[in-house]
Amino acid sequence: MLAGLKILAASSFLALGGCSFTDEVLWPAVAGDDPETTSYSASPASSSATPSNTQVGAKVDQLRGELTGLQAQLQTQAAELENLRAQTSAHAQAYHTTKGGIEARLQVGTTPGNPELVQAWNQAQAQLDEIARDINSMSALSTSIASNAASANYLLDTAQATFGLSGAVDQDHRALEQLQVDTNQTIVQINRLLNELRQDTARQTTYLANERANLTTLSNAIKRGQLFGRPLGGSMSSAVPAAEPAARSTNVAAGTPPLVVIRFDRPNVDYERALYTALSQALERRPDAEFTVVAVSPSQGTAANVQLAQSESRKNAQKVFQSMSDMGLPTDRVQLSATTSGDVSDNEVRIFVR
Repeated sequence: MLAGLKILAASSFLALGGCSFTDEVLWPAVAGDDPETTSYSASPASSSATPSNTQVGAKVDQLRGELTGLQAQLQTQAAELENLRAQTSAHAQAYHTTKGGIEARLQVGTTPGNPELVQAWNQAQAQLDEIARDINSMSALSTSIASNAASANYLLDTAQATFGLSGAVDQDHRALEQLQVDTNQTIVQINRLLNELRQDTARQTTYLANERANLTTLSNAIKRGQLFGRPLGGSMSSAVPAAEPAARSTNVAAGTPPLVVIRFDRPNVDYERALYTALSQALERRPDAEFTVVAVSPSQGTAANVQLAQSESRKNAQKVFQSMSDMGLPTDRVQLSATTSGDVSDNEVRIFVR
């Protein structure tokens, strides 16, 4: 136990146990991962449904040509999606290689603000930017496919209207029926491709947001030269740089034991590792837990000394608040409070679970 810090485990709340440091990430989809991925192959016109040389037959030929063009575009777009998936997977793998190298260096300990790790962090940031560009390419492809879906539906409506034209022979109507079948099949393929692409885009967007937040936490670890472990609070998408909220009256129920007590009885109290462990165990028991950080200062002494102690105690509480944010705990789950006590001789920061 580090001097100046005391962890109080309330038997009604905190169950001691090991912390998992596994970095759970949402990997992008890799081409070929889904065994049910659609194979997009456009079929040529059926030779048994060739239109005649009538005017209606000429219209059918025109519509068939437009459908063939749409089918060719569909094949190109399907190939483009597969290329984007492979490209995004390669960018994600490169990013995680860089990120893993940073974490490995931090895990064994390094100098605060190590310039080599700062450079690696910048590289990881650039690799995430590449994934962002991949997402933009997916969005553009989705717009293009949606346009083709509209064209295919218009083509189907036109084919239906062509049945009403005069001057057709039975051969023309058989060709129109085949055209409708092929167009409907093409629409199904377009919609399936569009749905897959939209799912990919949504998944990559969530992945990118999580990893940008994780990089923010990693940046704070580089500044300290050490890595605590997994970011607290689950998904990091809600993590933001810590602000300094105004201290409020404590809303902790009387008699509630603190999860952690940090006694600032000397300069440079080393509390972060033990604090991280306590918070991790608390969140394993209650993933939705919220916390109150209470600045406690002595109430004894002259008015000037009491006021000075209160000021220092609030600064200590804000420092702990910042540490909790750097560990990945969303700031909207932490509340700051301040109080005085006749039972303490040194400034303390007490952390309660709400």
